[in-house]
Amino acid sequence: MKKIFKKPFRLSFTQNLLLIIGILAIGFLVVNISLRIVTRHDSELPVPDFSGMSLSDATALAEATGIRLEVTDSVYIRGMERGVISHQTPSPGSKVKKNRRILLVINSVIPRQSTVPSLIGFSLRQAKTELISNGLRVGRLIYTRDLATNNVLAQRYRGTDVAPGTRLDSGSPIDLVLGLNPKDSITYVPNVIGYKFQMASELLTDNSLNLYDCKFDETVSTYADSLEAYVYGQWPQPSDSSAVRIGSSVTLYLSKDITRIPVPDDDTDSTGSI
Repeated sequence: MKKIFKKPFRLSFTQNLLLIIGILAIGFLVVNISLRIVTRHDSELPVPDFSGMSLSDATALAEATGIRLEVTDSVYIRGMERGVISHQTPSPGSKVKKNRRILLVINSVIPRQSTVPSLIGFSLRQAKTELISNGLRVGRLIYTRDLATNNVLAQRYRGTDVAPGTRLDSGSPIDLVLGLNPKDSITYVPNVIGYKFQMASELLTDNSLNLYDCKFDETVSTYADSLEAYVYGQWPQPSDSSAVRIGSSVTLYLSKDITRIPVPDDDTDSTGSI
């Protein structure tokens, strides 16, 4: 006798299609929830500001925050404490996932060295260019009677003559002893309002003037801040017509708050605008 087997439970085409769609939907939800758990989606952490911190202090803060640190490079920034963090990526305040690596640049413990060039006989402008190209900078301008104004007669470091070829920390100031002909003993104070600190100091040097003092307001607390500060005041005031003696000193007032920079009148020189 021939046995008759009944086929198991069968579904129509429409029912099969709905079943497949349901399985795919459930699978999508499971995968999506799993990814959210694994990647901690929507669970982001603000990056702390590590600048100016020692590596040990930064590491402790990173561990408490739930992120990782990696030192990628070192630089030497004059005026910044050695061995502290000078730069980070991503920047402070950025949102990152837990265990994200924060890349750090450390201010070198051992400063880079520069070689003092021979500047005797150079003009002030040539000496400035030569110093910058060698990683040094112009210090104080010291004038003495001579036939040629702004001709370099001697070069000094910390009050002592420094010989060409001497190795110094990069960024060290080299004082210049310059000639001054009584017939060419006057200059003019440039308008440096609105300029950043470095550019303002270079403009003073170009006009044979000394930077006597820098007075920073409460917005400037680090050396890096000082480089980003703008001049909002100066003394003496810019002198378009009244002359001052070559080698005179100028005091600058600086802030990172650009709203402190006075708006020039329509009838005044705007060379100091940003």
